[in-house]
Amino acid sequence: MADLGNLVQKAFYLGVGIASYAAEKGGTTIQELKSQAQKVADEMVSRGEITAEEAKKYVDDMIQQAQQANPTETEKNEQKEPRLIEIVSEEDEEKTETSKQENLDNLKQQVESLQEELDRLKRQ
Repeated sequence: MADLGNLVQKAFYLGVGIASYAAEKGGTTIQELKSQAQKVADEMVSRGEITAEEAKKYVDDMIQQAQQANPTETEKNEQKEPRLIEIVSEEDEEKTETSKQENLDNLKQQVESLQEELDRLKRQ
């Protein structure tokens, strides 16, 4: 039974690898990926390693992962826009660190005062 679990796990990783490879190469369409995943699933069903329902879920998961890994045309166009770059001097970084430390100290004081209030209310 452990071998069956390992085989299913390996098949799943194979599918993830196929989806990743397809996303990297960009040449493999979703339909080709679906047919490859379907072949693997069909082979596993014929061996009795998984049920037909599990095979369908496996193929659907592979397609969903491939679609998530493959950006749409809108996302590709958004990536072409220039991104904002902020130039920060060392002084600005020190001020930011000081400001963060002040905020942290302020939050610590608030937590301590709330803890004291909670303790006071518990005693009543």
